[in-house]
Amino acid sequence: MPVTDKIPPNVSTQQPIPTVAEQELARSVGPAKKPLPADDGTHALLQAGFWIVLCGLLALLATKTIFGGIGIYGARSNAGWLSFMVALMSVPFGLMLLVLGIAKWLRNRRLKR
Repeated sequence: MPVTDKIPPNVSTQQPIPTVAEQELARSVGPAKKPLPADDGTHALLQAGFWIVLCGLLALLATKTIFGGIGIYGARSNAGWLSFMVALMSVPFGLMLLVLGIAKWLRNRRLKR
């Protein structure tokens, strides 16, 4: 069933043509700014990135101090290797989250102006 069959015959489907004054006003005002969403995930990215980087750095510090340090062939104990692997996974991933969160925060700050 075509859409035109659902429209009553006395209803106009055409938009009114704006006047020159209305067109000039629309150009001078510009497009309406959409409000930013209240929670776009920026805070969660920054928070998760911070805590993951902190855990990775603490694991690296524990590898260097508590678990016997790191020699020429790597960590000196099994716990040191485990802590070292956690640090090697956490630090890059946490930094990636932090960079993404900072970029989103800067973008939101720019859009608010």
